Amino acid sequence: MKRNLYKTVTLCLVFALFSCGEKNRRSAEVETESKKAMDGRIQVTQAQFEQSKMALGNLEEKAFPSVVSVNGMIDVPPENRAVVNATMGGYIKTTPLLIGDKVHKGQVLVTIENPEFVTMQQQYMEVNGQLTYLKAEYERQLTMKAENITSQKSYLKAESEYKTAVARHIGLDKQLRMLKILPSRVQAGKISSVVSIYAPISGSITKVNVTKGSYVSPATSIMEIINNDHVHLELSVFEKDIMKIKKSQKIHFKIPEVSTEIFKAEVHLVGTSIESNRTIKVHGHLEDESSNNFLTGMFVEASIITDFDIEKALPDEAVIVVDETPYVLVLDKKIGGIYYFNPQEVIVKRTSKGYTIIQSKDSFNSDAQYLTKGAFNLLGY
Repeated sequence: MKRNLYKTVTLCLVFALFSCGEKNRRSAEVETESKKAMDGRIQVTQAQFEQSKMALGNLEEKAFPSVVSVNGMIDVPPENRAVVNATMGGYIKTTPLLIGDKVHKGQVLVTIENPEFVTMQQQYMEVNGQLTYLKAEYERQLTMKAENITSQKSYLKAESEYKTAVARHIGLDKQLRMLKILPSRVQAGKISSVVSIYAPISGSITKVNVTKGSYVSPATSIMEIINNDHVHLELSVFEKDIMKIKKSQKIHFKIPEVSTEIFKAEVHLVGTSIESNRTIKVHGHLEDESSNNFLTGMFVEASIITDFDIEKALPDEAVIVVDETPYVLVLDKKIGGIYYFNPQEVIVKRTSKGYTIIQSKDSFNSDAQYLTKGAFNLLGY
């Protein structure tokens, strides 16, 4: 019995010593790693890892667009822009509209007064009244000439007077119609010194260059109307990039002065001539015009997507910028529930849709793991 008891006690002592040795060995390993972490590695406990909802990940293959960065502006087609002029000079009698007012095609914009309008209508009435007599005289002379009753001189005079009157009548008729004066009203004796200028297109008033009482000539721009129902992008692409641009390529653009929201368009036309600043105009159509209140002349920054490249990348959250230098945290090893990370300086090549292509002076191992979530908590401050 004593002998068995002795063996039992001996075995217990051996196991106890072995367990203590194992614990001491593990503690020594952890302590060694902790000391190593002092050389620049960052250590995170399992509890910290879980509490901060950290995550590990590998480099992933993602499609990254090749883009050409350009600038431009919001514009409208030529048929959606109109400069209003007077057909004949005169003094502005009424100008009820202001910049920003919406107008529809055919609406009265301003009225102009000029005594010459009265003179023109008088001349039209006079010529119109003479035509009946001159036509009858011409036809009478034509009949008499056929019967050799009248002289050639009398016939030619009647013909000349009649055709001259017809020409004047047609010319004055055209001028009155250009002034929007109906010849039928003039024939009825309704003469006016005031004419109206009508909107050639529907849209909004963007410029008003006259005031009541000011004199305008046919060369004067009275106002400008722009219809924003259909707007497009007018982009300037440098000569070195133009060979990459093709019709139907996608365009992502933003209006930096307004917001950071990204809008979409596509290439519709590529210019065929080079401007003096060595750029080529590229015309882009917006995917959705109705949901945005774009204004003509807005400055835009755009990226034309010319191709796609397959690259290995990390989520944007994995790349932390400290003092303008980007870093990633690479998992060195995990021992005893503690993660050891090496901060590694990288170069950011491109970013797109939440992923970033990184490059390092030291090549990455293919099986390297990175802290893809929670890195900011360790390096961000």
